[in-house]
Amino acid sequence: MAEVDPAVIREQAFKAADEICEAGKLTSGQLFVVGCSTSEVLGEKIGTHYSMDVAKALYSGIAEALSKRGVLLAAQCCEHLNRALVVERGTMVKYRLEQVNAIPRPEHAGGAFAATAWQKMKDPCLVESLEAQADAGLDIGCTLIGMHIHPVVVPLRISLDMIGNARIVCARRRPKYVGGARAIYDEKLM
Repeated sequence: MAEVDPAVIREQAFKAADEICEAGKLTSGQLFVVGCSTSEVLGEKIGTHYSMDVAKALYSGIAEALSKRGVLLAAQCCEHLNRALVVERGTMVKYRLEQVNAIPRPEHAGGAFAATAWQKMKDPCLVESLEAQADAGLDIGCTLIGMHIHPVVVPLRISLDMIGNARIVCARRRPKYVGGARAIYDEKLM
């Protein structure tokens, strides 16, 4: 298992989330989804070596980047909870999401990042799905978040391609193009 410095992980997480928010032109009230394998951050196979210290560093950096813009966080659980998501109760209400009954735990089902979100959020709840309403997202360690982002999902290239030892994939949404060859499009939405 590779050594990682939680301070460096926090800084990388902040930078990645901040750059995604900037590139995606996210504003207050929009939804940002994070899928995360702390095992991959440590250089191990997904689901094999969770780390609450790594999860806390990641959460701290991401939450800071999002909160300065008023962007809402959804933390994806692992496959054992069917990729359900931890959100604030207010987010569940605002987006009309379906609550499910489970509490994410790193050692059983949910994953370290989702368990950390559950601990750190003011009024957390678990929802079955975002109904493809997220505006952007950060996938740390190939956890598959695309299903949660509003179509059309567009990959983003930012200055980082890894957090710790985990590959990251960044994405945002854009409105669908309609009208064909005769249409004129708003460059700010592309």
